[in-house]
Amino acid sequence: MSVPACSPVDFSRTLCAMVIHMAMTTVKNGTPVGNAHLCKNCKWGHWITGYRESDVLVICNYLSPNMKVPFTVYECSEFDDANKPSWDEMQKLAIEVAPTRTSRKTAGFNVRVPLMPISLNEDEDEEEFARVL
Repeated sequence: MSVPACSPVDFSRTLCAMVIHMAMTTVKNGTPVGNAHLCKNCKWGHWITGYRESDVLVICNYLSPNMKVPFTVYECSEFDDANKPSWDEMQKLAIEVAPTRTSRKTAGFNVRVPLMPISLNEDEDEEEFARVL
């Protein structure tokens, strides 16, 4: 039995073989997959959505005359995450941790004899010298 080159049977076999080979191909640094808009989480983005999926209006408030963004933004140099807490909010949420000693020895040099101040009188120096000897 001979099958013509243009038959649907032969076409489906070659198409199936192409799909298997295409699934194994990987592309690095290609076009990003998905359509998540970066402006939706940005502090400067103004996001208006209608009833349809295509009814979306995005306005960037960072620029001096506010600009309508006509495409899905993947990366922006002035992106500021709106969900990130401010410095004051982080300080309110912070827990103070007191330093604890892990050993009985203190860090630094050990001083066995307490230090005494230096006196300028010669009489006191002689008395102290006699006391030490």
